[in-house]
Amino acid sequence: MKPNIVFLDEYSICGRDLSAVKSAGCYTGYDNTAPHEVLERCKGAEIVITNKVVIDAATMRRLPDLRLICIAATGMNNVDLDAAAERGIEVRNAIGYSTRSVAETTLCSALSLLREIVYYDRYFKSGDYSASPRMFNFDRPTAQIGGKNWGIVGLGNIGREVARLATAFGCEVRYCSTSGTVRREEYEAVSLDELLRWSDIVSVHCPLNEHTRNLIGAKELATMKPSAVIINVARGGIIDEQALADALNGGRIRGAALDVFSSEPLDAGSPLLRLEDPYKLLASPHNAWSTVEAIDKLIGCIGRNIKDYLARR
Repeated sequence: MKPNIVFLDEYSICGRDLSAVKSAGCYTGYDNTAPHEVLERCKGAEIVITNKVVIDAATMRRLPDLRLICIAATGMNNVDLDAAAERGIEVRNAIGYSTRSVAETTLCSALSLLREIVYYDRYFKSGDYSASPRMFNFDRPTAQIGGKNWGIVGLGNIGREVARLATAFGCEVRYCSTSGTVRREEYEAVSLDELLRWSDIVSVHCPLNEHTRNLIGAKELATMKPSAVIINVARGGIIDEQALADALNGGRIRGAALDVFSSEPLDAGSPLLRLEDPYKLLASPHNAWSTVEAIDKLIGCIGRNIKDYLARR
């Protein structure tokens, strides 16, 4: 008998082909699911797929048919893992599907900040260039990433790929471990304080947990070079957003790029939306991971997780 499969936030796969998942059972997909809709939509489902929709202990207790939760992402903080284990519900996430996409976004962010891409694109499209008597414009000095010191916070799969790409661009790379785990790596490991003082470019690739929440605040930002930039493509909450806004407004660092935020979507009252110089911040709506290649790979991971479960059923 084919299982009932429910996908709670299908919008998160950007309209890509889900046939590998749909063919595994009796499939129902919802574009998105509000918290009060989760229980009703999951009733009778043996397999539930969620990207960011929360499935908590109270919900699981009322879903006796639920046997597998597939998380359409790597992070698993939207599912109560202890409650799932107690009830014998398997939870499977997707690993490694977006490593290259996030790493490429990180490189793109560094290049965009140092070359002032957004400012000069606006200068051209606004008509200011056509109206200018000058062939060149040097309103905002630019810099290259070749020869820069690149510091990586968290040398996991994504951090290691960023290190490889940064090295190819001619950067010297060092890293700090937020877990305290010491491994043999080809890059030098240093403390966070030393990393921030040394780096021209800092990129964050660690998980959000009790050790990394507000890991980089006012004190840490104050140790960075005024010419440095910082990039967070990991999780919101690792960098204190108010402290970052203050550092950007105060000229204590050159710029920042963020793809993740403490509140998603970003709260309308965020200080990041009221910067004195908005060109110091490059921001995107948590989509560093979402190239079509990565999404197709993600769907393949979900399909394999379901197939493996059904083989043991």
